Amino acid sequence: MKLVTIYHGANPADTQLVFSRLEAANFHPFLPNENSMFSMEGYGLAIGLNQIQIPDDEWAAAKEFLDAPME
Repeated sequence: MKLVTIYHGANPADTQLVFSRLEAANFHPFLPNENSMFSMEGYGLAIGLNQIQIPDDEWAAAKEFLDAPME
């Protein structure tokens, strides 16, 4: 299984929110830098830590899900 980045967040809270939405929709998101993301407040975006990856076979459906307006 290959993981691809589907989201880059502005801060850990936004990243965690998107992660939770994906997980609740039965996708399989992964936070590759979860521990570092939360321990380096203010620096995560600058060095690319606030990201979510997803299995490549879920990417298209997950992207469509994230792009759809929230109800």
